Amino acid sequence: MWIRQALSGRTRARAPLALAALVAGTLALACGDGGTDEPAATATAPPAATATREAAAPTATATATAAAPSTGDATATPEATAEPTPEERTSVFGEEGFEASYPQYEDEASGLILVFGTPDLGLGPQRIAFVLSDSEGIVRLPIVSISASLGGGEEVTAIARYFDFPEGIRGLYVGELEFDQAGEWLLEVSLPRPDGSLAVLSFPAEVAERTLAPDVGDPAPASLNRTLDDVESIYQLSTGAEPDPALYELTVAEALEAARPFVIVFASPGFCTNALCGPQAEILTVLRERHGDRANFIHVDLYENPEEIRTMGLGVAIETPLLREWGLHTPEWTFIVGADGLVAGRFEAFAPEEELEEALIAVLDGA
Repeated sequence: MWIRQALSGRTRARAPLALAALVAGTLALACGDGGTDEPAATATAPPAATATREAAAPTATATATAAAPSTGDATATPEATAEPTPEERTSVFGEEGFEASYPQYEDEASGLILVFGTPDLGLGPQRIAFVLSDSEGIVRLPIVSISASLGGGEEVTAIARYFDFPEGIRGLYVGELEFDQAGEWLLEVSLPRPDGSLAVLSFPAEVAERTLAPDVGDPAPASLNRTLDDVESIYQLSTGAEPDPALYELTVAEALEAARPFVIVFASPGFCTNALCGPQAEILTVLRERHGDRANFIHVDLYENPEEIRTMGLGVAIETPLLREWGLHTPEWTFIVGADGLVAGRFEAFAPEEELEEALIAVLDGA
């Protein structure tokens, strides 16, 4: 039974020769420099998906709180509202809330811990992102090897590259694997040890015929997200401390009608505490400042009532219905949508600035 455990704990020297040499070459640069960060907090694996991936909707039990940013009026007190109904608080993230939505696997033999950031997988090329840590903290090798196999068949192998989060607080690995069949695949992450061997952590990943969230080539939902025209304060739209007003000017429906590329981020800046969550809204602002003349940029917070949450905590949180509309079951997503209204890039979990900008430029130059 797959519950937060790796398939096996072992150190071995097996890998395709060219790939093994490339990974081993990173030892000269980074082996032994694991940093001082604490390993990521435990996350519970979500229920296994079926080939059609029907979404479940149990009740959330999130309890985290966050400090309120200034709203410009230090004496203002948000108007109290009634406790959300069970229907309003129903969560797409499962009974333990979105903090537990990324599966974690531990290899006791090697001491490696992996938090898997991209569990929504389908057929074709798929982005793979994960955080890797050991007893020394975050693993920061420039590259590691990732492979995938189904039922003992031929392995598909690639390289995952390490990206630091802004300010170097932590980081994640990003690579790409292509899946040609639905089913439970075995993924393996291999990294070099000082003695020249490879430490391997194995874990299962369910690949569906279709992803829950829109995949590349799918039409973007014409959502009617709230904008500045719908509220009195920007802090009714974002849990962030200093939201960028330019990210709240358009609905998705309006962006689609504009027939120009746009980037949309689903994230809660004020409650970004899990291993795969980074300052995505801030990066969206950076990209807007560079490419705002060629694309539109939209941020949608995970919650409908940020001001209440700031004073009363996540116990009163109401998730935005757009999460269901877009099929989002983990708490941070970015999509690049082309001028034709089709998804051109999808990024589950944190997407580093370099990775996201490269994908955006490719869309803009091809538009």
